Amino acid sequence: MIARLRTYPTHVIIWVAAVFVVVPFLYGLLGGFKSSSQLSGNPLGLPSPWVTENYTDVIGSGVFWRQLLNSLFIAVTTTVLVVGLSAMAAFAFARFAFRGREFLFTLFAIGLMFPFAVAILPLFVLLRTFGLLDNPLGVILPQAAFGLPLTVIILRTFFRSIPKEVEEAAVIDGCSPFGFFWRVLLPIARPALATVSVLAIVASWNNFFLPLVVLNDPNLWTLPLGVQEFRGQYMSDIARILAYVMVSMVPALAFYAVAERQLISGLTAGATKG
Repeated sequence: MIARLRTYPTHVIIWVAAVFVVVPFLYGLLGGFKSSSQLSGNPLGLPSPWVTENYTDVIGSGVFWRQLLNSLFIAVTTTVLVVGLSAMAAFAFARFAFRGREFLFTLFAIGLMFPFAVAILPLFVLLRTFGLLDNPLGVILPQAAFGLPLTVIILRTFFRSIPKEVEEAAVIDGCSPFGFFWRVLLPIARPALATVSVLAIVASWNNFFLPLVVLNDPNLWTLPLGVQEFRGQYMSDIARILAYVMVSMVPALAFYAVAERQLISGLTAGATKG
């Protein structure tokens, strides 16, 4: 009985957090099946009748699919850059002893405390100088740079948890340092790589501020910017805007659902060793 009482606060916190997540989601989902008059007259009730045209119009829109492909291209390219560069940097920090190693690693850690908004003005000037405005690379490269600190920290922790004996056995078998990294370490580190990949993709998918500053051409806009355009096009049709928002969430939610197990195992891997 005492043990159950001790778990009650945890259960209460979980239920409260679930309510704050589920209620807005359900409101948006059901609101997309309503008309604007239903939303104003009965915002919390079930749709009556159900208006499916809001969702079908969004799915049938060529603009939506173009923005979806733009978001997908930017997110995947950013993730490949972040994970590839971070894996090599984390390998060097974890498996090699060299002068200044801890200082350089501390610089990466300090990057976690550097607000993105503070850098937006010099970043805009830099991108304009290199001609990267209205270019997907103008979004991809800064996202990759700001994603490096957390990714390096997570991968370094995982790489350091792998026993030295594994590396020594690989060297005896004729592996070079890069061969050990490519053929042995990366396959073992799949859970950690999946974790940082999910974090990078979701962060890129939800990024609004940087694409807003860099991309002025509507043909290059991502889904978060598309919501803004959709809001301007259908200013009084809040139900259709809700449908657009819900449909734009589906790819990220589906990816997270598929990678959830790898995400959890990657975050906990190496937690007992450092």
